[in-house]
Amino acid sequence: MNLQTEPKHPCAGRKPPPGYVRLTDVAPGIVQDMRYAGAENFMGRPVPGYLAPCCWLRREAAAALKSAHEEAAAEGLHLVVYDCYRPPAATAAFVAWSQDGADEIKKAEYYPNIDKKDLFDLGYIARQSTHTTGLAVDLAFDGFDFGTPFDLFDERSATADPAVQGAARQSRDRLLALMTRHGFENLPNEWWHFTYKGVTDPELVDFDVTRD
Repeated sequence: MNLQTEPKHPCAGRKPPPGYVRLTDVAPGIVQDMRYAGAENFMGRPVPGYLAPCCWLRREAAAALKSAHEEAAAEGLHLVVYDCYRPPAATAAFVAWSQDGADEIKKAEYYPNIDKKDLFDLGYIARQSTHTTGLAVDLAFDGFDFGTPFDLFDERSATADPAVQGAARQSRDRLLALMTRHGFENLPNEWWHFTYKGVTDPELVDFDVTRD
């Protein structure tokens, strides 16, 4: 008799540290398009610390995100996450990259109107990001128009940018309302960035996102 087994999820493997969970174990219906684990990002290459394309979050943030996902799914919408817990090694790599003026292979796609050395001062990248507390998530509705792509460092990416109208405005407003109802706060200059506010003891932690 031939027995067929369900394929192992690509993010199955080593469990995160205490207090953290793999999103796939909590809300497997959320699409994971983890940009910094591959080359489709503003650096144009995999970022240190992301050894697997997997979303890890603090348990409280993951539970709130699951609730948001369930509400969205009931309306026929599907969430896709681009970044979750961010290892400190990734932030260090971002800092080093910002100071390398010769490395601008992704400028046209991600920061066409900004000098990359100013990205930290302008608030597009943080030296101490809430991502490193496991409480922040970058996300969108899968397949929807938001007016700009994820991680476009530009004034147009501001959540309330008045130049964004029509379907893109509706998408931003709908995502903002959904995430706010479930305890998240938006970063005003990035429509995709939300931090869960239901934890009183956010702590920066240091580990790599791995599969095994």
